[in-house]
Amino acid sequence: MLKRIIFCLIISLSFSNCKSSKRAKNKSASSKIVIKKNTDKATAYTKPNSEHIIIPKTKETPRSKAEHIIAYAKQFKGVRYKWGGTTKSGMDCSGLVYESFKTQNIALPRISRDMAKKGKKIPLKKVTQGDLLFFKTGNRRNSINHVGLIIAIKNNSIEFIHATSSKGVITSSLNEKYWHKAFYEARRIL
Repeated sequence: MLKRIIFCLIISLSFSNCKSSKRAKNKSASSKIVIKKNTDKATAYTKPNSEHIIIPKTKETPRSKAEHIIAYAKQFKGVRYKWGGTTKSGMDCSGLVYESFKTQNIALPRISRDMAKKGKKIPLKKVTQGDLLFFKTGNRRNSINHVGLIIAIKNNSIEFIHATSSKGVITSSLNEKYWHKAFYEARRIL
């Protein structure tokens, strides 16, 4: 008789466990999906019970070639410096510009001093987004050895994205003393 009671008790516990787990599955019909944005911040969206996911559009898509080039270059912000690098595992200044223009089928030389021979030289007061800034930095002030891509002009401040050996891919202002002193020329490729 005791065996029969234990057997019935085990069976009833087994069935009650199955029912509670099925209820739990039905109650949690929605699941989380994590989508990574360009800003490197993850945002969680809840998937509705249907198959379709509606993701709100947060930024307008770039329209001009310059905007496409800038948007591509900005993806590398924070990437470490690597001489000769052209990927997210490491990037140098000319690699950043070379790869960004390449996305719009614009072939540039791979080295900054050779890039400075392309396009048209323009005065600083006429620069716009997508133009290139060339510099003579450090011990090599007799030749161009650095390039940056203009991403914005705000309140007479020219902002550019570039890769530095100390901080990797960053944005800087031409108003910063170091970059202002090292500036050599601006060129328009587009």
